[in-house]
Amino acid sequence: MSAKPIGITIAEGNALMLTALSELIEEDPRFSLMSTVTSAEDCLKTSFESPGDVLVVDWLLPTLGAEKLIKVLRDENSPMRVVVCTHVKSLEVPKRAMAAGAAGFFCHTSPSEELLEVIATVAIGSMVFPYLDVRELADPLQTLTKTERALLASLSLGRTNKELASNHNIAVNTVKFHLRNLYDKLNVRNRSQAIALYYSLNLADDFTTTEMRSLQTSRDVGDE
Repeated sequence: MSAKPIGITIAEGNALMLTALSELIEEDPRFSLMSTVTSAEDCLKTSFESPGDVLVVDWLLPTLGAEKLIKVLRDENSPMRVVVCTHVKSLEVPKRAMAAGAAGFFCHTSPSEELLEVIATVAIGSMVFPYLDVRELADPLQTLTKTERALLASLSLGRTNKELASNHNIAVNTVKFHLRNLYDKLNVRNRSQAIALYYSLNLADDFTTTEMRSLQTSRDVGDE
């Protein structure tokens, strides 16, 4: 007698990614796609009405985000084991996912076939955090200079390099220099990934009152 397929629920706010993940799961006979949802609220409703074995959830899932969603599921003693997915390769995300109660982690920069193995492994009771080394975990903000922190906050507002230069009273080439260093330190490739990481990790909450006041002042000056 063949083993019962592993029931999968996918929670992903991006329609194209949701379709791609659904097709990936449906093509593997080990799995049975039970439901797909696009928000944390729908995910909670589904988890209580027809919980699957494994929940595959995007770290930036609207509107709560995966971190809060996992904590709610844990508090409600949900039987689903959770695999967190993200497009940003940062040690901080799997660290927080594990702390929230996730059983596995997958970064979309890796081959999609690896996600299937993560799900299968998590389903049998193991934890999978592919590149997470707890000995090397560190707050990414601690590696940034004061200028880089301020630029990251401004970057999250959608400012162009020219606007960043004007707001922070530095040359455009200096902005580019700082941004390259910032991307390297956060292990991201571009400003879109830096902004995604900024919001996914709630880095705004880590800025000091003085830094935020300085940023606001630079914004006011730039808008005059």
